[in-house]
Amino acid sequence: MSSIPGRVLGILWGVNLLLISCRDESAKPTVTPEVSVVPVGKENVNLYSEYVGQTYGASDVNIQPRIEGWITGIYFKEGQHVKQGDLLYTIDDLPAKTKIDAAAADVARAKSTLINKKSDLDRVKPLAEMNALSQRDLDAATAAYQAALNDVQIAESRLTNSNIELSYTRVRAPISGVIGISKVLVGDYVAANGINNVINTISSLGEIRVRFPISENDYLRFAEKIRKDPKVKVKLFSDIPVQLKLSDGSIYPETGKFDLANRQIDPATGSIIIQAIFANSQNILRPGQYVRVRFETDEFKDAALLPQQAVNQLQNIYQVFLLGDSDKLKPKVVKVGNRVGSNWIISEGVTPGEKVAVIGSVSINPKLPVKPVLMQWNYDSTSKN
Repeated sequence: MSSIPGRVLGILWGVNLLLISCRDESAKPTVTPEVSVVPVGKENVNLYSEYVGQTYGASDVNIQPRIEGWITGIYFKEGQHVKQGDLLYTIDDLPAKTKIDAAAADVARAKSTLINKKSDLDRVKPLAEMNALSQRDLDAATAAYQAALNDVQIAESRLTNSNIELSYTRVRAPISGVIGISKVLVGDYVAANGINNVINTISSLGEIRVRFPISENDYLRFAEKIRKDPKVKVKLFSDIPVQLKLSDGSIYPETGKFDLANRQIDPATGSIIIQAIFANSQNILRPGQYVRVRFETDEFKDAALLPQQAVNQLQNIYQVFLLGDSDKLKPKVVKVGNRVGSNWIISEGVTPGEKVAVIGSVSINPKLPVKPVLMQWNYDSTSKN
């Protein structure tokens, strides 16, 4: 029985220590965390799209021989400008000249026969009129003369064709432009026509065509804009300047314009080819370059903007923390639109001027106040879509 008071005293002593500990904890001052905040921006936003394209000359004409034979001469300097009609190559013309001689002989023979048949007809005709010869004899003489006349025409056509073939032995420039590196040398044998018989190419470089594919989804998006507002069609395909970014990152100094769209969607790639035209007065562009085509595709008036780090994403849900009364943070689900550089366009959930916390992955108790610190941020209006 004497141990019971000791136990009671021990319990009371423990309770007293617990109360003292609680008073000490409550006596500690509460630390207010500093949180960076940004105001929701309000800007007119122009969105740009970029596509990879390839350059072509205003005209790229392949040079193909139209007659077979040995190359006997080359009369241009590779990589230099040539004029339409300039002599480029000569091909051995001996076979063509031989054909001309043979065709000329056939013409002479046919004309000689024609003279004989004409004499026969001239003799038979008056005799037939006097009934000295039958109508059958006249018909035969007339038919023989007509056949001889046809033979002359055929022989002359062959002679003309042989002269045309002779002209093919002199290959001339079909257009004015820059000629490429020759694929044949003097002494090489070339065949007539054929896909694999290109011996050179001439490109007209006063203007450059740039062709680039856009996806079917982008095409449908543009088509929908045109359907809703016919004025967009005029703006999109004539007034909007098209820019080029070269492989070294520099911007081509000339702006271009849209020229055409292909007739079909490529079923293999799900894209459609668009073409733009650029002036090339300084001869900077050459066929075969890969470039990036850039042009404005959307415009938003007074769009609400936030830096990307102020918007938290969890799968398909986007959330921000608004700075409310008493400097407390309130979570708010928002709807985002396009991303512009390092910023989001916020289409629903916030209004320009409201302040949003930039907390990243830090856990914040919305019941406790914070110390807001204004953070500076800039909107890059040149960012692409």
